[in-house]
Amino acid sequence: MGLFSSLFQKRDDSKEEQTNNVQETTSTADVLLQTLLKSETINKNKALSIPAVSSAVDRISNLVAMLPVKLYKKEKDGDNKYKVVEVLNDPRTKLLNQDTKDTLDTFQLKKAIARDYLMEKGAYVFIEKNLNEFKSIRYVEPDNIQILKNYDPIFRDIKYEINGQQYETYNFLTILRNTTDGATGKSIVNEISKSLETSFTTIMYELGLVKKGGGKKGFLSSKRRIGEEEMKKLKRAWDSYYGKEGIEENVVILNDGLEFKEGASSTVELQMNERKKTLKEDINDVFHISSKYDETIKDAVMPIISAIESALNRNFLLESEKEVFYFAFDTKKITRGSLKERYEAYKIASDTGWLGTNEIRSEEDYDAIDGFDVIKLNLGNVLYDTKSKTFYTPNTGEVLDVQKKKLGGDTDENRS
Repeated sequence: MGLFSSLFQKRDDSKEEQTNNVQETTSTADVLLQTLLKSETINKNKALSIPAVSSAVDRISNLVAMLPVKLYKKEKDGDNKYKVVEVLNDPRTKLLNQDTKDTLDTFQLKKAIARDYLMEKGAYVFIEKNLNEFKSIRYVEPDNIQILKNYDPIFRDIKYEINGQQYETYNFLTILRNTTDGATGKSIVNEISKSLETSFTTIMYELGLVKKGGGKKGFLSSKRRIGEEEMKKLKRAWDSYYGKEGIEENVVILNDGLEFKEGASSTVELQMNERKKTLKEDINDVFHISSKYDETIKDAVMPIISAIESALNRNFLLESEKEVFYFAFDTKKITRGSLKERYEAYKIASDTGWLGTNEIRSEEDYDAIDGFDVIKLNLGNVLYDTKSKTFYTPNTGEVLDVQKKKLGGDTDENRS
């Protein structure tokens, strides 16, 4: 009986020693894997703490914010033809481009709209009106808006509730991304939440390493069996070094017989380092940011601009105006290219008769010059005056009226 007792005692001692070793290993295990497995819940603020996401959102929202919004009107120009003219000094364009009458200026309002369109359930701007008079436009944070829906899948009805007060949807400019109900959209945060969770966790892991002085990963080995009290003290010292508490502790003293052995990079770490190299490219793909500027404008900026224009034309126009008036962004600032590119394009347009000199000056925000309302034609640069509707051929001195036909050559009567 004593022999069996001795054998079982040795087995128990061996099992206890293995347990201690496991505890030692666990206490110094790879914290990265544990952090990743926690599955951090990602939100807008956490997503924006990822540099690639913050950079993409800031770039796109700045491009949208710098553009003015103009109001246009379609007018009949005879023979059942229409021409489009810009409506100047309208109170609504002043609210959009000069003063919102809110705490946010026009630049910050447009920037907030673009940011919420990408990162929130939608962008919401309250329209303050007095009958048909537009008085202000006021940004509302999406978290403050509660969506009230009916249960009819066809004849849907939606209202907004803010601080217990209900509003109709026409009281707001509502700009949504990938919506199916007209009240809430789907943000990029929700669409790629798992990828963003991994990226955010990686950043937090690296931050923890920096705060701890970049402590190496590894394990402890002991030449002798460690007692229970010694084990507790060692764990406390190790927790002070690696844990969130007591970050100031940057050294662990090992007694005789204890040795720290550095561990090799885990598979998770190696994958993390490889993943970081492609993270920015993946995020740029999601936000449609390309190395080619024109493609970025077309794919990343223009959809947001179109969504804002649609909201303006729906709820920022009176019902009587909707057949004739419309809002549109002036994208000249972001699409007209460099000075050299523009001047080369103007030369081609001028030489081929597509643009007149004063039209080109207008594109560059210069005043028109009297007598420069001409368009070059071929045949020795025949000039066409768009105002008087006459052709002039300098090499023959002839003037031709489109309606009265030929008036004559270079005579005193014609010159007068």
